[in-house]
Amino acid sequence: MVGQIDSVSSDSTSRLLYIDNLRILLAILVILHHLSSSYGAPGDWYYSEEGQLGAVTSMVLTLFITLNQAFFMGLFFMLSSHFSPASLDRKGVGLFLIDRLKRLGIPLLVYALLLNPLLECTLSVFYGFEGSFWQALQEGYLRSLGVGPTWFIEALLIFTILYVLWRRISPCVPVQVKGRVPGNGEIALFAMGLGLITFVVRIWLPVGWWLEPLHVQLAHFPQYIALYILGITAYHRNWFSELTDRQGRIWKWVTIGLIITFPIIFLAGGALQGNLDPFLGGWQWQSLAYSVWEELVCLAVVVTLLIYFRNRFNNQGVLSVAMSEAAYATYIVHAPVIVFLALALRGINIGLTVKFVLVAPLAVAASFLVGYSVKKMPLAREIL
Repeated sequence: MVGQIDSVSSDSTSRLLYIDNLRILLAILVILHHLSSSYGAPGDWYYSEEGQLGAVTSMVLTLFITLNQAFFMGLFFMLSSHFSPASLDRKGVGLFLIDRLKRLGIPLLVYALLLNPLLECTLSVFYGFEGSFWQALQEGYLRSLGVGPTWFIEALLIFTILYVLWRRISPCVPVQVKGRVPGNGEIALFAMGLGLITFVVRIWLPVGWWLEPLHVQLAHFPQYIALYILGITAYHRNWFSELTDRQGRIWKWVTIGLIITFPIIFLAGGALQGNLDPFLGGWQWQSLAYSVWEELVCLAVVVTLLIYFRNRFNNQGVLSVAMSEAAYATYIVHAPVIVFLALALRGINIGLTVKFVLVAPLAVAASFLVGYSVKKMPLAREIL
């Protein structure tokens, strides 16, 4: 996404290819994550279709969105920050901030002032507002202002400004050097420590508590802050290149093991009775277990994906190049695309499970097509 055009040096182009491919995967996961909330999975989303999910499907979708939440936004922050040092060094503070304000601030304003009201007012009419869309817009425009899923861009802009301030007051200028990559034990300890910090934060700020009007869940921000910093550190130490294939194999099996433990933890914690609150925060063993599990999953998946994509997907064809170029725009426009698609198909009376499976590829394709089209617009081309 942001930063994908900021090539570090001539010898970093190969790294950009697999990182750009990884961004494509993350964009697809974001689309499917939100689409699943339209068809029965738990989550805060604009539109949720009425219907029944089978027990197995409900568990699968819950596992899917829980795994996504455990790592994908943290990895987005990590990849977005990774090229900031090189860009800042090359452009200087003034040009760097102008560039980030343009690339982050303008899309954020467009979504908050245009796309979010479009969605909210359309759904207001759909859910029974007595009047036209334009009447709903006139009466509810101010209430419909919001950042929606572009909270990520909002947070990234804040992190970027704080990073620039840190670079300005720091007595030493960091350089890019070949550093020892963290060992598996260090990665595990870091993840568990991050899990403990997350648990403490969630005592007072549980999952599901939103800080408005920023529209962010502070319960997840220990991870986001940590991985943003890790992205910068990884650049300076060349960690992405130095992670070993053996680490990839080990953390792949750790990931599988953690996935297997997920239903065990949740069943032991009373999730089968429908009470998920103890997992979301407070002085509960369930919250501690979930917080540590979540951060272990995050680091395990991040290490696994970085090494796997570096080794297997360090090239691009015509389609992947186009998708890579459109990934940032796709993230911005995917919400109205999948909501309008779901509304258009709401009259098809099939089970939610089958509907999700059938609509998923359409949602991904439509989101990228719209994102690519927006990216090619004259003004958007320089921003996105």
